[in-house]
Amino acid sequence: MDFRTDVLDVVSQPLSLDFVARNGRTYTYTPDYLVKFHSHAEQRPMLVEVKLSEDWRVNWRDYLPKWKAAWRYAQQRGWSFHIYDETRIRGQSLKNIQTLERYRHADYEPVDLDAIVKTVAFKGIASMEYLVALHFQGQEALGKSHVLHLIATRQLDCDITGTLNDSLEVVVAS
Repeated sequence: MDFRTDVLDVVSQPLSLDFVARNGRTYTYTPDYLVKFHSHAEQRPMLVEVKLSEDWRVNWRDYLPKWKAAWRYAQQRGWSFHIYDETRIRGQSLKNIQTLERYRHADYEPVDLDAIVKTVAFKGIASMEYLVALHFQGQEALGKSHVLHLIATRQLDCDITGTLNDSLEVVVAS
């Protein structure tokens, strides 16, 4: 969520809710995250619970009362409530974001970065292969690192669910 450009803030353990469990006793439940979106995004705030799939599949009946409490709380505020498991979180997108993190703080010449961004702005969309060939002929690894840095710093944008390879297409981030 932190990587998405429409996300304003991710708040860890944002609130606590009282709920009545199946045994009739009252407990307190703290959802994992509240995701807030920029006002221009057409997405309402999202309350999120993260559970391992094997855990929630076995214990869903026990979790249901607290999840219903969270859903009601979210609905009353115009939010949504979602339960995510590792199948939703751990995938190609996470791998890509972790890879990009290595390039975020790299130090490159602004003139080189500006040239790449200007090329993408002029073309509208460009592949990694095209940008590297145009700007870094004979220095492919260096060129790829520049493009990955621009994606990591949100100057360029791409489909984060795909693979970060030569056919990766980028656009200027909005």
